[in-house]
Amino acid sequence: MIDCGGRVLMPGLIDAHWHTTLAAISQVEAMTADIGYVHLVAAREAERTLMRGVTSVRDVGGPSFALKRAIDNGVAVGPRIFPAGAMISQTSGHGDFRMRHEVPRGTTTPLSEAERQGVAMIADGEVEVLRRTREQLMLGASQIKLMAGGGVASSYDPLDSTQFTERELRAAVEAADDWGTYVMVHVYTSKGIQRSLRAGVKSIEHGQLADEDSVRMMADHDAWWSLQPFLQDEDSNVYPDAARRESQRQVAEGTLRAYEMAQRFNVKTAWGTDILFNPKNTPNQLRHLAKLTRFYDPLTALAMATGRNGELLALSGPRNPYPGVLGKIEEGALADLLLVDGDPSQNLDFLHDPEGNLTMIMKGGRIYKDQR
Repeated sequence: MIDCGGRVLMPGLIDAHWHTTLAAISQVEAMTADIGYVHLVAAREAERTLMRGVTSVRDVGGPSFALKRAIDNGVAVGPRIFPAGAMISQTSGHGDFRMRHEVPRGTTTPLSEAERQGVAMIADGEVEVLRRTREQLMLGASQIKLMAGGGVASSYDPLDSTQFTERELRAAVEAADDWGTYVMVHVYTSKGIQRSLRAGVKSIEHGQLADEDSVRMMADHDAWWSLQPFLQDEDSNVYPDAARRESQRQVAEGTLRAYEMAQRFNVKTAWGTDILFNPKNTPNQLRHLAKLTRFYDPLTALAMATGRNGELLALSGPRNPYPGVLGKIEEGALADLLLVDGDPSQNLDFLHDPEGNLTMIMKGGRIYKDQR
């Protein structure tokens, strides 16, 4: 029996787009440091993530299997991790992190360092996509991540590029489906979104440049739209070149339209942050949730980051590493619970200071913080 002292009791928060290994380290360090150091930084950040009240994350790319195991076995402290493993990318795609001097790659050329460490895997053609997808499933992926379009942060692939053919995407979808789980894709444009949906992809990550036809198609295919409040504000990555800043501006404008269309066409919408290579921004993880009150009432936004995201995690079916109800307070659900000083029916301002306003954090029935 726990006396909550009249405070608000709510489910633990779920970040549906989180890079466990890559969020709290700079890109230069991630590419040059000893891999052991990268994982130690990730373990420290995992504990901080849990102490912000985020009790579960859907990892959307990176070598998170070892950290997940350490957390599950009590070696480290952190949230539940639903791992995707390496991001699967075509040559020249959003997950191709090779330097220019590493191109071209011959048929007998060793894997790049990013591939060797499990950050990303390059696959061209249906056969290679099948191989790389099956490898991640073998390692314990609860869902599969493919790069189906360009991005803002990358140096090579333009934002408007479409990546992977429909046949390649379908190969991954079929392999994942054979294991009872699903494929999510990094993609922004309408062309890439529609191609992915035709291939059977179940979760669109980002998608801020979608047109109305693409959003209707998401609704018709019963797909998830995993959106992040990318608003080119103080929480955004800072890019030195004008081209990437312009891409960032386009995505920010698209974010406003995306949240409006997601509600208008009743698309299943998830909340995530996609903090990547930005150690200064990870402490502001929950600020990204508070921003949703620009588009939703506070309780609807909070429901998205709890019960709704829990439904998305359950899409992993038999590959779900934590069978049970997440994101809800009900009999039989996993006991991930927070006590908060604040009134979420009025606003989510308490999320700006989780250290001060989260008085108790429980994960799986175990109390990790108690300042009642």
